[in-house]
Amino acid sequence: MPTAETEQGRVDATFRSGGVECAAWVYRPETSAGPGAGTAPAIVMAHGFGCIRDLRLPAYAERFRDAGFVVVVFDYRHFGASDGQPRQLLGIGRQLDDWRSALAFTRSLTGVDPDRVIAWGTSFSGGHVLTLAGTGERLAGVVAQVPHVSGPAAVRATPLRSAVRLTPAIIGDLWRAARRREPRYVPLVGRPGAPAVMTSPDADPAVDRLAADSGLHRSDFADDVAARILLRIGFYSPIRHARRITCPTLVQIATRDAITPAATARRAAQRMPRGRYLEYPCEHFDPYVDPYFEQIVADQLEFCLSLVDPAT
Repeated sequence: MPTAETEQGRVDATFRSGGVECAAWVYRPETSAGPGAGTAPAIVMAHGFGCIRDLRLPAYAERFRDAGFVVVVFDYRHFGASDGQPRQLLGIGRQLDDWRSALAFTRSLTGVDPDRVIAWGTSFSGGHVLTLAGTGERLAGVVAQVPHVSGPAAVRATPLRSAVRLTPAIIGDLWRAARRREPRYVPLVGRPGAPAVMTSPDADPAVDRLAADSGLHRSDFADDVAARILLRIGFYSPIRHARRITCPTLVQIATRDAITPAATARRAAQRMPRGRYLEYPCEHFDPYVDPYFEQIVADQLEFCLSLVDPAT
């Protein structure tokens, strides 16, 4: 349900998923209709592993809105402004259900064309939108930025020293989960060798940059996650659904990506009947900020506009 309009020209809203209220921002173009005739097309967005919508997603959403799209940006259950206890609890099935609920909410909005809804995901959520598209969700198209496509590839990309240091936390959190106790948390990012989820050399300074460019400080948001999810990442491989993705799909690949390997993402895109991939000479976190952001978002806009306005 929509609530108040914020100073950024977006409306705060909520929708229910799994009995929990999820927080969303709704951006609307100045005109009631976007590219093409009639109601406006829409783009639905969510962030990657353990991240919140505040971290640079508004920069994308504002560009899409200015191009004539209604844009819905949401936080998953247990994260950010959404409800859900315990906090920072990442469940793949729950997040996929949150996506389905967000898409249904978007299609229900006044002035949105339900047949022209595009799913936009990045990193872990890039894998989610590919999974949704390959398992029957009705979508006009998909944008998957530096997507997670293979659990085994992600595990192989994790340095052994970090994996060993995370093991006690994983076991401890599984023990706590079995006894319905508060989770044991691990940091999302850390320096190489640290007991954190992402420890590539670019990870820790990149989150500082994302926060600063979003007008935030690291202390303004939780940057950890319940450790139990780390046992499941290796089994989550959206590439398995690639051949069944029938809608147009743009996969954007960072060639120096140490978290979601470029070769695996390229292979996934090549399996999609209507897949297309673009490559950029950067690392995993670079697409969100300059100097790569402008080209990344321009390519996304060109792709999305081509789906809803063939004359573009």
